Amino acid sequence: MLDEAYKGGYAVGSYNVYNYETMRGVIEASQELRFPVIVAFGHKYLENMSLECAFAIASSLEKDAGIPVCLHLDHCKDIDTIYRAVRAGFTSVMYDGSELTFEENVRNTMLVCEVAHACGVSVEAELGSIKAGDYSHEGGEDDKEIFTDPLKALEFVERTGVDALAVSIGTVHGVYKGKPEIRTDILRRINEKLCIPLVLHGGSGTPEDKLLECISNGICKININTEISMHTVECTGKYLAGHSPHLSVLALKQVGYIKEVVKKYAELFMNKGG
Repeated sequence: MLDEAYKGGYAVGSYNVYNYETMRGVIEASQELRFPVIVAFGHKYLENMSLECAFAIASSLEKDAGIPVCLHLDHCKDIDTIYRAVRAGFTSVMYDGSELTFEENVRNTMLVCEVAHACGVSVEAELGSIKAGDYSHEGGEDDKEIFTDPLKALEFVERTGVDALAVSIGTVHGVYKGKPEIRTDILRRINEKLCIPLVLHGGSGTPEDKLLECISNGICKININTEISMHTVECTGKYLAGHSPHLSVLALKQVGYIKEVVKKYAELFMNKGG
């Protein structure tokens, strides 16, 4: 999916899901647009459902979608959990060793690639560090921003054989606390050296012109999480202020709210590729 995006000069949205409603909203929106999608289930959402349950729901929804659907394990620092996801049927995994030393990150990513590739599963890794903004559910206050070094990125990819690399160029997990400062100059140098699909975490709230510029410089996968949550919670609150619905009705409303966010970004990403 990402190789095709890289060749075509567009990006695929990777939308975080936490339950049936989010999965249905993400896949239905993409189905209506006839555009491939990455369903991203984060390690921290294992409290919401098991890996096996996430795979079962995604597989059921995918059957009638008629579009490429990738079930991706997002931001996982635990190798054993990654192996469990591969065993459960996930088609893509992300090992996040960004907090480790360079050599530790390389060593662990190599292990993950060896196992995942043997099972036909693609691997994303991260080099550099993305800080947390407001309302972040993937980062913490102690997270520091460390831009990805293009030369180190080349060495990392050559040594690990990773399929896609998440880079740090100024985006944040959550909502920006000030004006976004996106270093597309760094991204450009990384793309020139690597020539593989690159990943942008922290897509929520990033200006559209910057997202398009990033796509023009090798970004093929853009993660959206916070905006899905914030928009759905806000719309749910407004709806409940004037209605007292049955939970089944509220659940369907939330599917619609999720679709609004997914379509907004998917239309931007797909139009970039013509």
